[in-house]
Amino acid sequence: MIVVPFDKSTAIAEILATAPGIPTVFTTGFASRVAASLDDRPNHFYMTGSMGLALALGTGVAMASQQPTIVVDGDGSLLMNPATLLAVGTAPDLPLVHIVLDDGLYASTGGQPTPGRHAHLTGLATASGHPSVCEAINPSALRARLTTALDASSAAFIHCPVEADATPPRTRVTPDLPGIATRFQQYVRQTAAT
Repeated sequence: MIVVPFDKSTAIAEILATAPGIPTVFTTGFASRVAASLDDRPNHFYMTGSMGLALALGTGVAMASQQPTIVVDGDGSLLMNPATLLAVGTAPDLPLVHIVLDDGLYASTGGQPTPGRHAHLTGLATASGHPSVCEAINPSALRARLTTALDASSAAFIHCPVEADATPPRTRVTPDLPGIATRFQQYVRQTAAT
């Protein structure tokens, strides 16, 4: 049996390959850095310096545009602001896919453990009212669950237990953060209008 390493970078690469044109919000830290280094695109928004707010931003994008939106979150980030799960749970028809990459670490700040391993994240999402809650334990499962969630056009929560990346991403997100925000806003407006 061939074991495919399933770390944060592998999961993000799978998300990029599966949903190349979907507006996607990446949580602060390594998730943003990995996505930007793998394939920086105008439909990507990199949340920098606002841990715990990626889901809130992605929820707003999905509500305003009424088009499928992906949030790539971390376990530590989600646990900084779990109340947003309730907001999504009250809008079951929201075209939002919330993917939580759970490596059990605050990777960007030195690898301290998060309380995520002691919390049942799928249980939190279910209790919050998400109509679709599942787990993806390898790249093919992530691809299948993300494809299904995007086809359903309703709120979905995908929990991905992943291993920590062996090395940190090479580059930081560009310092032109206003430019990133502007191009993302233009992309969302353009695709919502079509």
